Amino acid sequence: MHIPSLRPKKHARIEIVPLIDIMFFLLATFVMVSLSMVKNRGIPVILPAASTGSAQEHKDHVTVSVTESGQLYLDKRELSQEQLVAELRKLKEQNAELRVFINGDENARLGLAIAVLDETRKLGITKVAFETRAR
Repeated sequence: MHIPSLRPKKHARIEIVPLIDIMFFLLATFVMVSLSMVKNRGIPVILPAASTGSAQEHKDHVTVSVTESGQLYLDKRELSQEQLVAELRKLKEQNAELRVFINGDENARLGLAIAVLDETRKLGITKVAFETRAR
């Protein structure tokens, strides 16, 4: 004779809410790690805003930074304008497809940024872009 139990039968079930929490945590972790892996070659400056800017490929590139006080940096190394031209010439000889990103402070002298652009073009480097932030 079979005597029925007064307790209801328990069915195994998977709780989905803790699983979703773990997946969001892992997603946030991977996003933060991938963002920290982006290598910033320029020095921190306040970039000018532009609504028409577009993303550029940052492969085989150097960054020339122009600060508000008029200092020039090539990948975080402070250089004079003559030293900058010499370094760019060496880099152009090593890599014919060199990309140059001019990373200028929004309060920097426009004349200095244009001089850097002019010297870069004189060396035959045609892939030059100004870095901006989205408006």
